[in-house]
Amino acid sequence: MKRAFASALALTLLVALSGCGLRPMYAGGKSGAVAQAIGSVEVEPIEGKAGWLVRNALTDRLDAISSGEGPSYRLKVELDDQITGFGVRLDDAITRERRTLRARYQLFDAATGVLVLDATAGSDAGIDVATSEYATIAAEDTALERLSQIIADQIVTRMAQKLSASTTETP
Repeated sequence: MKRAFASALALTLLVALSGCGLRPMYAGGKSGAVAQAIGSVEVEPIEGKAGWLVRNALTDRLDAISSGEGPSYRLKVELDDQITGFGVRLDDAITRERRTLRARYQLFDAATGVLVLDATAGSDAGIDVATSEYATIAAEDTALERLSQIIADQIVTRMAQKLSASTTETP
């Protein structure tokens, strides 16, 4: 009896899910809707070490999903990278830092110059301040590398959502 009920429930859930309209965003790989919508994206140079890391991460992700066919876009990114000390001992030594990386990005249609997307992305990471200055600098650099990857993921995901939605809205 329990097995029949479980089977009926599973079948009902499968039927309900199939009608909800959910579909994988990157379905079809380079020939899919997202790859066709993104076409090709040129990432403008970004200032500083954080900019170099974010630009490389963006280029890696976009090369993996964009088809090179379809519309061309230009991506402009401005970064704000800050380190703030907030754990303080009695001797005024900082014991904890927060590294925050924020990005304002704008996606332009390369052919017309029209602004397609203007958004922000950001993340932060906590860093333990060690007694060794080298260890602290290494932890700050590692945090920056992780944050660059996170920011790039956020930007590419938002661009893919926007562009795939705009292609399905237009007849």
